[in-house]
Amino acid sequence: MTGAGSGAPGVVGVLGGGRMGAGIAQSFAVAGSRVTVVESGTEAAAAALERIAVSLRRAQERGHLAGASADEVLARISAAAGPEGLARDTELVVEAVPEDAGLKAGLLTRVEAVVGDSAVLATNTSSLSVTDLAAVLRRPERFLGMHFFNPVPASALIEIVVAPESTDAVVRLALGWTAALGKRDVVVKDSPGFASSRLGLALGLEAIRMVEEGVASAEAIDDAMCLGYRHPVGPLRLTDMVGLDVRLAIAEYLQVTLGERFAPPGLLREMVGRGELGRKSGRGFYEW
Repeated sequence: MTGAGSGAPGVVGVLGGGRMGAGIAQSFAVAGSRVTVVESGTEAAAAALERIAVSLRRAQERGHLAGASADEVLARISAAAGPEGLARDTELVVEAVPEDAGLKAGLLTRVEAVVGDSAVLATNTSSLSVTDLAAVLRRPERFLGMHFFNPVPASALIEIVVAPESTDAVVRLALGWTAALGKRDVVVKDSPGFASSRLGLALGLEAIRMVEEGVASAEAIDDAMCLGYRHPVGPLRLTDMVGLDVRLAIAEYLQVTLGERFAPPGLLREMVGRGELGRKSGRGFYEW
């Protein structure tokens, strides 16, 4: 683990106001940054702000805002209906839209045309190639991966993914911002699934195969890992929390890039086909 000891960036943009994007925006605003959340229209932008407001009120009730009020933090956050709403002096933009390489690349190129040349652009992708995304940019040296974990405000880790053209100076900035958020860093070079998604998915897929084969129930498998190996959350409950559709998409990508050991189990495909996506749909390996 490393750290650079600088403060949070003064002005931050977050592309996407879903669960991950909202959590990223909240974390930077709590650290003192002025944040603009970019969504795909005015209604989605308003919904993102409300999502953050609800989360901040809950954090305040639990005493997790370190003396600040939810209203004070929320006052630092605004929303825009497109990347053109970002300020020219934005220091960092974190992309946190769904795992679609074309969508990410298109938004990042639009952002690059709006913000200043000194801005750092980062992707929150959990598995896609940071190198490939960098290739569409005019300034690939100012781009890297900052992989946050769900739920972002409570998670302890940011995985810093370094592409071949990412400069040492940009990596140092990302490490300093990670420390300013009160989180720890793991630095990895760009490769399919990085460290966290690759290992986490391997465990999750095997757990799904065990359910499929009737080895044990989801609860028993999760209890075995929590009680026997001190995992805070079992692999199947975590799959529900991440989303079975998200895990399926990552597995399909890693199957193509790393081989058949990441082939999705039939049970995973069947559950996604039935709309059993985990917590967000109310049902997966557990009832939510």
